[in-house]
Amino acid sequence: MDLMSDTDPQTSRTDWSSRMVSQQSVPQAAHAATVRADDVCLEWNSDPNLGLSPPDAERRQKTHGMNDFGEKEEESLIIKYLSGFKDPLIMMLLASAVISVATQQYDDAISITVAVIIVTLVGFIQEYRSEKSLEALNNLVPPIAHCVRNGMKQDLLARELVPGDIVEIGLGDRVPADVRLLQCTGLELDESSFTGETTPCRKQSDPVVANKGELAELTNIAFMGTLVCNGHGRGVVIGTGYNTQFGEIFTLMESEETPKTPLQKNMDKLGKHLSLMSFAIIGMILLVGFLQGQPFQQMLNIGVSLAVAAIPEGLPIVVTVTLALGVIRMSKKKAIVRKLPSVETLGCVNVLCVDKTGTLTKNEMTVTEVTTSSDNTYKLSGTGYFESGQLFLNEKVLTRCPEDLAVIAKIGYLCNNSQITDREMFGNPTDGALLALSQKLNIAIEDTARLEELPFTHERKWMGVKCVSKSTSDSGIYYVKGATENVLKVCSHILIDGALQLLNAESKDAIINVVQEKEDRGMRTLSLCYGGTMNSLVYVGNVGIVDPLRNEVPDTIHELHANSINIKMITGDSKNIAISIGQKLDIYRGSDTALSGDMIDGMSTEQLSDAIKSVSIVYRSTPRHKMKVIKALQSNGLIVAMTGDGVNDAVALKCADIGIAMGKGTDVCKEAAEMVLGNDDMSAIVEAVREGKNIFLNIKNFVRFQLSTSVSALMMIAITTFWNIPSPLNPMQILWINIIMDGPPAQSLGVEPMDSGVVNSPPRLPKKQVVDLYMLARVCVSAAVIISGTLWVYKNEMVDGQVTARDTTMTFTCFIFFDMFNALSCRSLTKSILQINLFGNTTFLFAISASILSLFGLIYVPFLQTIFQTEALAFDDIIMLVCLSSSVLIVDEVFKLLLRVFGGDKKLTANTSEDTKHLIP
Repeated sequence: MDLMSDTDPQTSRTDWSSRMVSQQSVPQAAHAATVRADDVCLEWNSDPNLGLSPPDAERRQKTHGMNDFGEKEEESLIIKYLSGFKDPLIMMLLASAVISVATQQYDDAISITVAVIIVTLVGFIQEYRSEKSLEALNNLVPPIAHCVRNGMKQDLLARELVPGDIVEIGLGDRVPADVRLLQCTGLELDESSFTGETTPCRKQSDPVVANKGELAELTNIAFMGTLVCNGHGRGVVIGTGYNTQFGEIFTLMESEETPKTPLQKNMDKLGKHLSLMSFAIIGMILLVGFLQGQPFQQMLNIGVSLAVAAIPEGLPIVVTVTLALGVIRMSKKKAIVRKLPSVETLGCVNVLCVDKTGTLTKNEMTVTEVTTSSDNTYKLSGTGYFESGQLFLNEKVLTRCPEDLAVIAKIGYLCNNSQITDREMFGNPTDGALLALSQKLNIAIEDTARLEELPFTHERKWMGVKCVSKSTSDSGIYYVKGATENVLKVCSHILIDGALQLLNAESKDAIINVVQEKEDRGMRTLSLCYGGTMNSLVYVGNVGIVDPLRNEVPDTIHELHANSINIKMITGDSKNIAISIGQKLDIYRGSDTALSGDMIDGMSTEQLSDAIKSVSIVYRSTPRHKMKVIKALQSNGLIVAMTGDGVNDAVALKCADIGIAMGKGTDVCKEAAEMVLGNDDMSAIVEAVREGKNIFLNIKNFVRFQLSTSVSALMMIAITTFWNIPSPLNPMQILWINIIMDGPPAQSLGVEPMDSGVVNSPPRLPKKQVVDLYMLARVCVSAAVIISGTLWVYKNEMVDGQVTARDTTMTFTCFIFFDMFNALSCRSLTKSILQINLFGNTTFLFAISASILSLFGLIYVPFLQTIFQTEALAFDDIIMLVCLSSSVLIVDEVFKLLLRVFGGDKKLTANTSEDTKHLIP
């Protein structure tokens, strides 16, 4: 039943409301499927034409809640903080404090307790920061729903829908809620996520007999989360949020944990290896200490403190925070990353496959040339859907629209499912171009009613509608538009100078030649016809449509080439259109080749893998061809990114290493992608690639800082233990070093500004490890300097063989100063500190300043002196320690200089495998 055809569109809300009944219960999908569509609207007190009023929608939202799955009830901050005490190492520290109380060493017990509070607080702050960063990402790409309220079509956030809302769905949309269909045309939904059936489900609006209430039986229900594969429809929302079929599945999903990203797994593996080595060294230290007869309590406290300090438990958190901050930085540039590890992986991309329409071009189709069947060629100025323009014939401006052109404009207007309202186009871009044509020509369209629609399919490649004038009693006329060769198959006549003539082979050849000439100039073409009977229609002409290039695209292509990223254009357009665009953008060069979808079908996997190396354009492609191309590139060891905006791009986006969807693209496209360009600006891809390289570099920087700190602390205690010398650091001081290692100084290295020398380097290999031989060499050099300098201070202070508060204070202060200078040297892997902007990373400066101020607090504040067993140092002591500890920076500067002189820095930043260099421009 077609409810909308039985109801006057002008029915007032008052008239409809008089038929309404009070809502008794919430109709379930099985119930709604078995009753008439208008009865469902009555149950929900909803007008199928006007929708809900804003006040009514607001009231229902309070009753039914938002159309989302909310958030789990958060634990209180206190509970979250206390959960940090479950860590085995923290429990060991508390046990050590209890033992200290039992042995009446109250100072140690208080010190350890305070340290535990500080360490758990720092860990809590880090984790809380990570969670909040990730939470912010969840709302960056909110789903949109096409809703009718107060008779006006508007785009709302899908979460704002309520039961009773009238929504419209079309090709590429994701159904925003459970919807009882009121009307639909050629509507097919992908319900494989629910039913397991790969074939799209054909939908209709009539009531069904649901014997078992199985989903497959409910052919008039569109379920939340399913994808529109074809056609369009309109319906009433009958379920939102948890009260949907998807909501039931989501409830089960909530119990599943999100898997860790590859980079996080890499960090976890690194952390485990470091932990095992640390435990081995700590075990040796404790064994030697016990054999030497050192006090058990003292060795236990030192051992546990070393374990807490040496094990990089904060490493995964710092990585997550760094990635999240990178995502948030990119979101400010309208590049929304939906999957966290994709930011870092972008730095590996060496091939970018781009869809033409909507990516390279504006996807604002404009009719610029019309050739009528009378052989008149009209040209129009003005691009896009909203700009006015002038009409030309033989370079003369026309002030009125000729009759033969008006016929074409009328067909384009009627055979159309798009709308242009308030300077916004809703629907298919090509349809939008035809609407804009009729608006430019000021064509008056008589009041008509649509009786039938023959939707576009890939098989017939045309769309048709049957319309009847409301002022006449005729049986209706068919209006058809589509690909020229296919349109000509259903035409028997041609309109020439107002007279009908038979369409012969000669006329067909002439029409095809005109269309071919347009396509040679990069135009997309459509032919139009009309008639009373299908397969016997009248040909009236064709239109040439251009899609203007995006303003930023030429510069972006140049930048991507400069970053050693190869560009391959994959499009469904003809060869001539594709090559024309490719040449304008320097994608298609003299030695390049172009492949068609048919040519790809005729190749074996090995042949395509070899041929794809020289191919820069793939034309007349289908989703299957795009997938084959991407897999062929990947078989050559390349990391492939793919851009797209349509349903036909979704498979390729999913198949690529990085899928990049345009912000105005379809919901299914965004769902398949890892990144969404919010403002459709392709230049954001360049920034994303650079951000990916920079994030990996920053991760290396703070890992290097953490390793050198950890190794220095461990080895220093180990050396003094083996020499049977009292420990230069007490447990509280070791724990404070842990806070420095995992805290603000380390995290601030994760937001270091981009290094132009690295971001413009070739893409890095994805298997390139964070810790390599060069990093180990740098860590060993830095650790050796820190250990030597700190032990020299310790030995120089301990002149009488007894360890005093001044001795440990001098040693502790020296180590912290060494760490601060080491952090400064870790800001760049290859560049001298004089070559980078010292004030470029304000977060780092604040972190270092805060660390030094806190150090002075430990030294000079009496209360903290008691806890950390320190004493005040003279000004001369501080100056001497600063001069000594700066040696780690000086040594690293010399190391960097030697690398630059002997070319080691090039090896250090080399990213590209010799096996794949020939594939990169």
